[in-house]
Amino acid sequence: MVTGGAGFIGSNLVRAFAEEPGVGEVVVVDDLSTGSLDNLLDVPARTFIGSVCDPDLLDGAMAGAASVVHLGALGSVPRSIDDPLGSHHANATGTLTVLEAVRRHGVPHFVLASSSSVYGANPILPRREQLRPLPVSPYAVSKLATEAYALAYAACYGLAVLPFRFFNVYGPRQAADHAYAAVVPKFVTAALRGRPLQVHGDGHQTRDFTYVRSVTEVIVDAVRRRVSAADVVNLAFGVRVSLRELIAELEEVLGRRLEVSHGPPRAGDVRDSQADSGRLRELFPSARQYPLRTGLAETVAWLSGQVLVQR
Repeated sequence: MVTGGAGFIGSNLVRAFAEEPGVGEVVVVDDLSTGSLDNLLDVPARTFIGSVCDPDLLDGAMAGAASVVHLGALGSVPRSIDDPLGSHHANATGTLTVLEAVRRHGVPHFVLASSSSVYGANPILPRREQLRPLPVSPYAVSKLATEAYALAYAACYGLAVLPFRFFNVYGPRQAADHAYAAVVPKFVTAALRGRPLQVHGDGHQTRDFTYVRSVTEVIVDAVRRRVSAADVVNLAFGVRVSLRELIAELEEVLGRRLEVSHGPPRAGDVRDSQADSGRLRELFPSARQYPLRTGLAETVAWLSGQVLVQR
């Protein structure tokens, strides 16, 4: 069962599971607040539309599940600043509700998506999982709560858990046309429409961009082998890219110069982010890192079709 399975990462993961020989059925739970059923067209998955905070819906979806991958959440730092209670309810309360359903149904394996934002103001790079979290946004606090709940359930109830911290995942099916869109789809869509790329700050801030296929391959492998961990695991590869470098790569993919507009930094944004991937490599030695240009080219190809349709 995949919560948030109609969203960006979730729909890519559901497609990967659908092609996995050892998976008999994939069940999706999604309230469609940020996801879309269009992401699951032609995918053989059973879909339950509703909130992860609904125990009855979860009971219907979770019966017989061998693994639960919990991706359902309200993302975005700016969204959480606008609506802290909404982020807490969807992310922290939602995770606790899913964990209770997992416990009721005796599901033996639970994979969770947390976020690199939990490192927050901690200045040490690369980000090792042992570092003290210093979250600087309600979103980051809510994600820290989700992983703490998962690890507490492992300690109290013997549940096998695997909490991942995602770092700036990007790729096809990532929404661009909303106020809280991530930077890669926003940049690509603006470029395709001939508009300036809006940069918050000087553009020297760095991120560890992770192509979505790397994420889905690791999670499928985790479910296949029933991988669990006693602590959180960074799911990224330790590559530090500035927004200016990201724009330069996008210019190479598109074969033209792009106009850039700078504005003030956003509240709650972390200046620099880079993963230590040592723990990931220990658990998943075959994990594949895709070059930024490869991922951008595939993202451009997918978003090009979306922009043309919207026109």
